[in-house]
Amino acid sequence: MTTTAEPTTTEIGRSRVRKEDQRLITGRTSYTDSIALPGTVHVAVVRSTLARATINSIDKAEAEKAPGVFGVYTAADLGAEEVGLPNAWPITPDQKAPQRPVLATGRVNFSGEGVAVVVARSAAAARDAADLVDVDYEPLDPILDMEAAAQDGADLVHPDLGSNVSATWVFDSGAAGSGGDVAEAIKTAEADDDQIVVRRRFRQQRLIPAFMEPRSCVVDPTGEQLTIWSATQVPHILRTMTTVTLGVPESKLRVIAPDVGGGFGGKLAVLPEEMLCVLLAQKLGKPVKWTETRSESMLAAHHGRDQIQDLVMTARKDGTITGFDVHLYADMGSYLALIGGGVPVLGAFMFNAIYKIPAYRFTCSTVFTNKTLTDAYRGAGRPEATFGIERMMDELAHELGRDPMELREQNWIAHDEFPYTTVSTLTYDSGNYEQATQRAMELFDYAGLRREQEERRRSGDPVQLGIGISTFTEMCGLAPSRVLGSLDYGAGGWEAASVRMLATGKVEVTTGISPHGQGHVTGFSQIVADRLGVPFDDVEILHGDTQVAPKGLDTYGSRSLAVGGIAVVNAADKVIEKARKIAAHLLEASEDDLEFSGGAFTVKGTDKGKSIQEIAFAAFMAHDYPEGMEPSLDSDAVFDPENFSFPHGTHLCAMEVDTETGRVNLRNYVCVDDIGTVINPLLVEGQVHGGLAQGIAQALFEEANYDDQGTLVNATFVDYTIPSAADLPGFTSETVSTPSTTNPLGVKGVGEAGTIASTPAIVNGVLDAVRHLGVTEIEMPTTSQRVWRALQKARGHAAQQTPSDVHAPGAGLGSIDPNNPKGEVQ
Repeated sequence: MTTTAEPTTTEIGRSRVRKEDQRLITGRTSYTDSIALPGTVHVAVVRSTLARATINSIDKAEAEKAPGVFGVYTAADLGAEEVGLPNAWPITPDQKAPQRPVLATGRVNFSGEGVAVVVARSAAAARDAADLVDVDYEPLDPILDMEAAAQDGADLVHPDLGSNVSATWVFDSGAAGSGGDVAEAIKTAEADDDQIVVRRRFRQQRLIPAFMEPRSCVVDPTGEQLTIWSATQVPHILRTMTTVTLGVPESKLRVIAPDVGGGFGGKLAVLPEEMLCVLLAQKLGKPVKWTETRSESMLAAHHGRDQIQDLVMTARKDGTITGFDVHLYADMGSYLALIGGGVPVLGAFMFNAIYKIPAYRFTCSTVFTNKTLTDAYRGAGRPEATFGIERMMDELAHELGRDPMELREQNWIAHDEFPYTTVSTLTYDSGNYEQATQRAMELFDYAGLRREQEERRRSGDPVQLGIGISTFTEMCGLAPSRVLGSLDYGAGGWEAASVRMLATGKVEVTTGISPHGQGHVTGFSQIVADRLGVPFDDVEILHGDTQVAPKGLDTYGSRSLAVGGIAVVNAADKVIEKARKIAAHLLEASEDDLEFSGGAFTVKGTDKGKSIQEIAFAAFMAHDYPEGMEPSLDSDAVFDPENFSFPHGTHLCAMEVDTETGRVNLRNYVCVDDIGTVINPLLVEGQVHGGLAQGIAQALFEEANYDDQGTLVNATFVDYTIPSAADLPGFTSETVSTPSTTNPLGVKGVGEAGTIASTPAIVNGVLDAVRHLGVTEIEMPTTSQRVWRALQKARGHAAQQTPSDVHAPGAGLGSIDPNNPKGEVQ
């Protein structure tokens, strides 16, 4: 539920049902695979069945004779042996970046890598013929363990690079001058009886985005421009990168992202299949279509997460944190994806989270293995960081015998300390962690659940209760350009929009933001209707087509509203200022004497006025307008933000664990998020709920598993477990607001919040249920089997100890006074 009050005098804040949904739910959609151009041929990719092997030969003869086949092509057949896909984020000057081919030549480096393509009259014929292509491989032992791969002397994925470590990126607060020296903080803590050192290793398992619509591409070479339709989040970036990769003049490329069924970062990349479709369309002179199967998607589309986190936290025994050292190994897979190398670097700025940490160091080594590439997945680096710090806060609380919420509050940034520059150099402009937390604890009944937990422990109930906490923040609105430039990112962070007033008073808005399910059309319509004072239904939002909206940097990193939405606002404001000049002329008044409200200009102190629709028609007629002014209200804007935005929130969950079977049940979930100004509560609720489902899925269900030969063994939905509605409870969600001070709407971003916050909350809750039984760690996903094994291991360890050493029910956190959950340990 969402209880944000609904204003009646403004569009901003109204719970508008999405404009998009009527068309989507009635099937009047235009997904890429639905596009059927005359003469289209279909492509299937022949993919490696081995993770690492030398290609001895490719026999195409049987496939070429198959019914409906036009041809079978290797990289050599297409003249593409030297074509490599771009890596847009070299995170260090000495980063090692092997060229990723559009089709493998000489060797394959992951199971699922393309080695040839079949072109046929139908998709079914192409897939059938692909099975007839005979590739003779010489198998090589795959390199699968990222930590082992990073060591000197390890066998190499790319022998010519000399190392499996692509780059090592370091931030040190001591060297940066933003904080103290971590090594000194650890040394001091180890020697001081009044301090504590907590060391933990966490595993961020590999995930598969599993969007609703598989990836797809159609290329038409028959017009004046080469047109690409793609199920992509990044049509503008795809256009630019096609030029960079294949040399097609950008002016001769039109890229269209039609309806896109989900992305979550998984459709952020520039694909080898997209480049292959362009090459084939140019070669054949026909429209070419490729649509992957679900198993193909899970095997070869990029994956997410996959980190080893070695963390060291130091603190005084009164609970005050004194230092935090982070070391990561991040598995890149076999090549660097478009921005894959930079994803863990984003986390560098968020490991300190909402806490005042005086000394901080972050070290990340990105490592090659013979697995599918990794790249951005919902949250992109921020969920991994939030998991690390929020797990460590619970670990520190356990070591000190403290209530974990009280410990967080002791260390977080107080609301009267904003703006606050963190140890990682970011300046948080606004926030109120106390407000969000207090409301979440009230909705959750934190004190009551602690009392229930204590009673279950005292009684020895086989089903134990755990309380999970995550008090998080994130940086949204991937920008500003100057910051991205300082990190050597290959693009800016600005966004573009235009607002066109049509002669009849209707409004067309073009935006460089490209939605894939978030509700942008509805939200942006509300913003424009509110700004211009025109009816909501009179606003049309145009997007996802580089010919209609020629400038843009697309959708990822919760930048749609905080960056794209502000570009729309600025363009609308320019329309108003143009209209003001014409209104002043028509009303024979000074511009300074005009007030604009409710979509009309009026002369102060009179009832003389003109609506903006009347002014738009006057501009269209051009019979009478100010001298020297063009007869148009249409306006463009490009917005480059001065700072990120920093939403935050408190997420709480009640987890029940059956100690006899290991079964985990999510009983209750409450979240209160501060996302600044809320444009549409319904859209917010949808984004939060969807994000929660993905974050909870990482904690409880999902993991991409490889066997010792580098084969993905759960490449179907039969084996790769994603939650259904039946697996999740209803969520209680609310918002509070401390508006951002760095944009005119005061918005912050919400698309990734649920995913970022929920994973550590769930894992903290599961551990909290069984920690008093001696369980110290359960690797994600915390399946019933893993929980049961952890319990058996703890019981076996307890059986070897003397009775006085065994943790009795109620020990540790469970012995906090349930009537005073923030009180002292008894």
